[in-house]
Amino acid sequence: MSAELVAKYEEHLALVRNLADNSIRGYVGDLESFISHISKLGITEFSELKITHIRSWLANLQSTGISRATLSRRIVSIRAFTYWAASQGWIPSDIGADLSIPKAHKTLPDVLNHSQTQIVLDAITSKAGEDPTPTNIRDLAIIEILYASGIRVSELCGLNIRDIDMDRNTLLVLGKGDKERVVPLGIPAMRALQNWLNNFRKEFVNESSGDAVFLGTRGKRIDQRTAREVVYDAMEAIGSHMSPHGLRHTAATHLLEGGADLRTVQEILGHSSLATTQIYTHVSPERLKAAYEQAHPRA
Repeated sequence: MSAELVAKYEEHLALVRNLADNSIRGYVGDLESFISHISKLGITEFSELKITHIRSWLANLQSTGISRATLSRRIVSIRAFTYWAASQGWIPSDIGADLSIPKAHKTLPDVLNHSQTQIVLDAITSKAGEDPTPTNIRDLAIIEILYASGIRVSELCGLNIRDIDMDRNTLLVLGKGDKERVVPLGIPAMRALQNWLNNFRKEFVNESSGDAVFLGTRGKRIDQRTAREVVYDAMEAIGSHMSPHGLRHTAATHLLEGGADLRTVQEILGHSSLATTQIYTHVSPERLKAAYEQAHPRA
């Protein structure tokens, strides 16, 4: 019965909620962890579930040292499951509805300043110029696009050639929930991308390449692990371990520092809520100080 329930729930997440593959794997993984826990408690029927069983599972997870943010995500996940399970008759009532979600500690995202960003870009540009292999040219285009556009690494890996508008210098990006948005690119990023596509991509192309913009050395669409390694390698120029998401934070911060408004940055990043974008207004004290000195009559 557990296998049937998991399969039904996974189908619901994909077809009804239209979640991304990574999100589905997270929800299903949480459910399987919960099922494993209640099995050890001797629960054989879902109709026997009580709130105490969920609390026992969460307490067990907390004892492993997971972060507050991870615990909150697990609570959101199990609440979504119990709501669905009750609506489908798997359990008598939505027993997870009363679970409270602990407030996560707010942390500001790590970002590069302008000089650090320039060092990274200069280093990878020099590497591609001195040793213009297909891999080095591709990696330069990846770094330029991630910084110029602020797109997610999953969105970069999913880019197709038909998504590029060379005339308008834009990308058509498929984001979370299969939502499309148009993202602008700067001239350096577009030049790096054109160089890769026009002169070097063909070195990796084979029958499995399809329309993918970025390819691995075996000709398949580049995967997220490889793209992350490209970023980690580039960050060695400044002794940083920043991830692709850090470049996304950096792009957003630099846009705001340059005068872009929150709504514009929200649209570029593909945030569904402006509140998510607002965290970047707290990243740069220098920007806030400059705005205060410019605007306040008693500054």
